[in-house]
Amino acid sequence: MRIAVDAMGSDACPVPDVDGAVQAARQANDTIILVGDQAAIERELAKYDRQGLNLEIVHASQTVDMHDKPSQVARTKRDSSMMVGMNLVRDGKADAFVTAGNSGAALALATLSTLRRIRGVKRPALTQSFRVRGKEIVVTDMGANADARPEWLVQFAIMGSAYARCVLGTENPRVAVLSNGEEEGKGNALVKDTIGLLSRTPGMNFVGNVEPKELLAGAADVVVTDGFVGNIAIKSMEAVAETLFNLVRDELTANPLTMLAALILRPGLRRIYHQIDPFEIGGAPLLGVNGVVIIGHGRSNAKGIKNAIGQARKAVQGHLIDAIRQSTSGYGDDGA
Repeated sequence: MRIAVDAMGSDACPVPDVDGAVQAARQANDTIILVGDQAAIERELAKYDRQGLNLEIVHASQTVDMHDKPSQVARTKRDSSMMVGMNLVRDGKADAFVTAGNSGAALALATLSTLRRIRGVKRPALTQSFRVRGKEIVVTDMGANADARPEWLVQFAIMGSAYARCVLGTENPRVAVLSNGEEEGKGNALVKDTIGLLSRTPGMNFVGNVEPKELLAGAADVVVTDGFVGNIAIKSMEAVAETLFNLVRDELTANPLTMLAALILRPGLRRIYHQIDPFEIGGAPLLGVNGVVIIGHGRSNAKGIKNAIGQARKAVQGHLIDAIRQSTSGYGDDGA
């Protein structure tokens, strides 16, 4: 397998990007292609023992930063590490692409300039998986479509179900719509219309509405929403989890007695932290384009990059793109 990594993607690039790629190369016998400023990448790689590692460098003279307008990147930065990396996937020279760069630019490049939408897909969806009670669930969309239509959310559910099956190994995933109440009839017009469509979608294991508390209890395997609500919901949950963990840590280090208790509780606290650490998952797959694309946090550390590469590997191994093509094939020829 050949996985391209945007070495100039993260906020602290190329340090965590190269470190994570090296760790991923040590973990599996795949070829990791580092895309970006060759001199900067080689300086970082010089810090590691590369013997036996399948690492390649593809030079790109430009970098997409967080201030670049997504709509202009394809025209103004055609030799960016992000565009060059996606073109490797498009041209069959890489099986997947991982970036911790500008998510809007990644969406625009993948959808409009390089990989293009899978035929029949109305809109691609940014999809986040995260752990609840020892298992991973999928939430989609996470920000690619702030405004959405009911038929788009149905496709998000179809693609999210394909991801749950192919990558997470969930058989017959339960699908729900995120709403302000679990009772039938709750929700805005978008939610109500989506529920009506999903309940009539063949082969869909639709279980109704879920509130955030049911989402966190694992009441569904795939939770569908528009990108605006989904983005706020996940960011809120991440912020609350981080705040609570920091509060517990501060209280447990407040005096010698609580510090002793902290030593006893450390193994359990570490397990809890692994459950809420976003870098344990690594990134968000962009579903609906002709290739595996994983988009990580801009503040990703090396662990986040390594795990995003691991996500990409599992998506390729699970033949995710073929599954999405098959499951969306009945939606007509309006894909690009």
